[in-house]
Amino acid sequence: MDSHALCCLSYPSMLTKTNHHILPSLWNTTTRCNNLPSLALNPRTRSSRWLFKLESSKSETFDAAAFEAERLALDAEARRDMEAEASSLRDDPKAWKWVIRKRIWDAMEAQNFAQNPRPVHHRIPNFVGANAAAEKMRGLDVFQVAQCVKVNPDSPQKQVRFLTLSDGKKLLTPQPRLRTGFFSVLESDKLSIGTIKEACTSVGVAKHGRPIGLDEKIKVDLIVIGSVAVDPRTGARLGKGEGFAELEYGMLRYMGAIDDSTQVVTSVHDCQLVDDIPVEKLLIHDVPVDIICTPTQVIFTRTSIPKPQGIYWDKLSPEKLGQVRILRELKKRIERETGQKLPTGPSEKLPPTAQRSRRG
Repeated sequence: MDSHALCCLSYPSMLTKTNHHILPSLWNTTTRCNNLPSLALNPRTRSSRWLFKLESSKSETFDAAAFEAERLALDAEARRDMEAEASSLRDDPKAWKWVIRKRIWDAMEAQNFAQNPRPVHHRIPNFVGANAAAEKMRGLDVFQVAQCVKVNPDSPQKQVRFLTLSDGKKLLTPQPRLRTGFFSVLESDKLSIGTIKEACTSVGVAKHGRPIGLDEKIKVDLIVIGSVAVDPRTGARLGKGEGFAELEYGMLRYMGAIDDSTQVVTSVHDCQLVDDIPVEKLLIHDVPVDIICTPTQVIFTRTSIPKPQGIYWDKLSPEKLGQVRILRELKKRIERETGQKLPTGPSEKLPPTAQRSRRG
């Protein structure tokens, strides 16, 4: 399933056009949401009754083997679903993203640039030189000054997670596919030297991380995102096709943890750099990248692609909503508070293309 998600959170009953001058940039966002009757509220000014906490609890005895077995089973199921979707879209001219993804995955396997887990198809591909790319990222000024870094949970960014904690920073990482929860926070000063390496794995995050909810007061200074392909000229990026990176980004915007100035960086192999991602076909919630780190170079894209403003409910399919518990709970809460039903996206494999304007 391709990216289907991200957010206008309140209706005009909460913020009328008469006071839209208070939030001019957010009011303008309405046009990017296909003129839906909704606005994105600034998280710092929204009513406290919008905030809610998802209670999370850990069992007294953590069963690492059972956790990993379940994670791998869910991963295998999701990859089968993506493979079936890709097969059904082979003759669909709108499936251009899958054409690029397959080309990259095939090339990485054929040229042996891929690392375990293999095959890299339907994954954020682990690549030869991932640690070198992580070191390039570590040298960035924006990484060095960051106090809290959000890093995706995929294999090629494992070293980035390790360096984040080793350098004394706070690590924010999503729970796999957002199925079991939301985000987890790991704080280096609460980990021993011996547990930092384990804390960079999915099992370690479950053991040592602190689950958070949407009401967590947190500021994220840098976002690290995984990619299948990325265009160094424009910053346009393709993930593996599930849309979780976009959901995670939208949730952080809702929380007030990030804004347009928050840098987005990705680490990829040089063979994942492409020049044929059509910017005009990107969806409104696709997340562009500001910086690309490969094993051999650092690229500042100076992207002009607008960053998503939150969760666009009209792009969120019923299937994706059914997959992510936190989104269902958020949707129910907003609808209960406003007394109005949020829009739902189409139940289809690839949503209609929403053209995006480029910033001047």
